[in-house]
Amino acid sequence: MAWVRRVRTASGATAVQIAESVGGQRRIVRHVGSARDEAELGVLIAEAHRLLADDTQRELDLGLTPSVPKAVLVPAPAEALIPDEPAGRQLVRRPRVLKTSSGLLYETLAQVYGVLGFDAVGDDVFRDLVIARVVEPTSLLDIDRVLAGMGRVSASHSTRKRTLRRAHAGGYRDTIAAACFTHAATHGDVSLVLYDVTTLYFEAEKEDELRKVGYSKERRVDPQIVVGLLVDRHGFPLEIGCFEGNKAETLTIVPLVKAFQARHAIADMVVVADAGMLSSSNLRELDAAGLRFIVGSRVTKAPQDLESHFRWHGTAFSDGQVIDTITPRDHRGTAVKASDPRKRAEPVWDPVTHTKSWRAVWAYSTKRAARDNKTLTLQENKARSVVAGEKTARTPRFVKTRNGATEIDEASLTRARALVGLKGYVTNIDATLMPAAEVIASYHDLWHVEQSFRMSKTDLAARPIFARTRDAIEAHLTIVFTALALSRTIQNRTGLSIRRFLRLLAPESPRVSWRLG
Repeated sequence: MAWVRRVRTASGATAVQIAESVGGQRRIVRHVGSARDEAELGVLIAEAHRLLADDTQRELDLGLTPSVPKAVLVPAPAEALIPDEPAGRQLVRRPRVLKTSSGLLYETLAQVYGVLGFDAVGDDVFRDLVIARVVEPTSLLDIDRVLAGMGRVSASHSTRKRTLRRAHAGGYRDTIAAACFTHAATHGDVSLVLYDVTTLYFEAEKEDELRKVGYSKERRVDPQIVVGLLVDRHGFPLEIGCFEGNKAETLTIVPLVKAFQARHAIADMVVVADAGMLSSSNLRELDAAGLRFIVGSRVTKAPQDLESHFRWHGTAFSDGQVIDTITPRDHRGTAVKASDPRKRAEPVWDPVTHTKSWRAVWAYSTKRAARDNKTLTLQENKARSVVAGEKTARTPRFVKTRNGATEIDEASLTRARALVGLKGYVTNIDATLMPAAEVIASYHDLWHVEQSFRMSKTDLAARPIFARTRDAIEAHLTIVFTALALSRTIQNRTGLSIRRFLRLLAPESPRVSWRLG
């Protein structure tokens, strides 16, 4: 990292230099000149910044307007002069580094915080808690050290605890969510939002009304909560919700989306979610609320949705082939007469005509088929090892028990092989408004919300949670939600991960010049 420095010389002038830090060692890259008054100093500083802005220097453009400090001559330290020396001869003590801090890092994060409109909260301690969460997630007690490293004096521990209580009671999350929506609507598109859920566990032994043992992909038995996150198509957070740890994922999407819709008075938008949200009641409620949806479909539904295709074309597909058809089940999951397998052409979904079905889009990928086949082969080999008695394990896929003996479920295996490479999507959006290719592309944007969850869990260390009361848990999620908005903004504007960004702004970072505006 390169910067402009001013140094008092033995002759009493102020030297302007360009310095850099490489591997923790600082050295002078270039001596720009020496100034004896503030006019000369201002010219030299301007020239030094021009040199830093050279094409060979890298830049991080965050779209911010930097504050320009007043150019002041470096005063001579009075105690360093030796009065006994003859006139015109002054010796200065060797300079010593008394303290270093990442002031630029704090200033940059604070400016991004303000640009996003979060200053509307009107709480400097809350802002410091958010910035500390971005820089180094740690406990409430250890935040003093993190802020001190950026040249900030932290509020007392009791004040920080009161800030957490204020954050929940004062509706900070509502203010932050409103600012996030305004920012996303101004700089992007909120007509399509992405939804997903995750679980955050606690270092606790007992359950309560919120923290409960529930389904965990990591097979944890710790009390947990379910967190729902709504983001725009670029992964910028818009809404966050907290639910009981044993609440089914399918029961979280409708309350959070409806709350978001009511908060911002949105009449029409598209909600994208994965197959875990696919339930007849969810789709029915979203449709009744006037919302459009795109959700993933399970491959086990393909034989029903594609009955006509399989009859006329068998299991043959070409790479990139898309089939636009209708689900053969109504809103309650009951089979209906949606398409006629005797007809070769797939029906075109019409919300007026097909009131008991949804539109179904299926796509085939050769690359996905190869991946699916590899997975199925591993599962088949495991199943055959269990049947042969070579491996003892839980009953794997494609193993069934008949008359007390285990055997391969050949029918299920054959059916699975016939469906490799297929991916389905269910929607209530007419083909005249959104073609099949756009439906598929919109669903594939879900990786943005998954990335936001990964950032919150790793970079922002949202878990485990050590808070006990619901108010403290909600305040913790508000800080993580706000820090996630800062991190996503920095990542989107610079193209760097938040970890890389923080490493570059540290004093020992590689040489790089910074342009904030």
